[in-house]
Amino acid sequence: MTGDVAAPAGGCHIFEGCGYPAPGLQDFMYTPVFHIGGWGVTKPELLAMLCAVIVIAFFWAAFSKPRLIPGRTQSLGEMGILAVRDQILRPALGRKGDTYLPFLVSLFFYIFIMNLMELIPIAQFPPMSRIGFVWPLVFMVYGLYWYLGFKTKGFFGYFKSWIPSGVPAGILVILLPVEVAKYVIVQPFTLGVRLFANMFAGHLLLTIFTVATWYMMSFSIGLLFAAGSFAMTIFVFLLELLVDLLQAFIFTTLTATYLADSLEYAH
Repeated sequence: MTGDVAAPAGGCHIFEGCGYPAPGLQDFMYTPVFHIGGWGVTKPELLAMLCAVIVIAFFWAAFSKPRLIPGRTQSLGEMGILAVRDQILRPALGRKGDTYLPFLVSLFFYIFIMNLMELIPIAQFPPMSRIGFVWPLVFMVYGLYWYLGFKTKGFFGYFKSWIPSGVPAGILVILLPVEVAKYVIVQPFTLGVRLFANMFAGHLLLTIFTVATWYMMSFSIGLLFAAGSFAMTIFVFLLELLVDLLQAFIFTTLTATYLADSLEYAH
């Protein structure tokens, strides 16, 4: 599944006859493909850059010369933008949130294409299954989240909006630390870990059934077992196609919800 993955110390290859090579953390660790000075560029980094180029190139091709009667590329681009606007942005922000449509469209399609890399031959790896690719997106979202909060409500007004109104002082002593932890720790942590954990688990599960299929066929353990494992591989493949889309949708929807919270005074 992962051609240039660094082999674990003491591990064995699938055709060495030393037992089933169970996939694990080693399947997420890559040796550098090439070096630029002291920076070793790995396959996940190349995929992340490739996905950014794909998103930019597609929307550039779709809208660099827009036509009144759109062609296929422009029509597909318009469908994608309208889907994000009507299913993600408008329910959370309303029409006033259209200013943030380019940001949410870019975020959604970048995450979606990154996730799809696990299902594409040769690529066969979702960069979002490495937590280091998720945190920059989380920091970017939360940077905008806080910036809009300060801009809309003022420095002290933004922090004041965290405190529920009408709560007795005795309860507030307990509730205030909970609210602070929610905005500073819980929300950004869950936003990132949700995406990472789903992509990590899905890729690991897909790798397990794929390797198991080849192992049982190669050592003649039984074609029936190999066929069953292959059927599970197809099932997980189709399931991951849904998960890839769903995780991009959830991350972008939560981003829109957080932006709405920054722009509204209601708690």
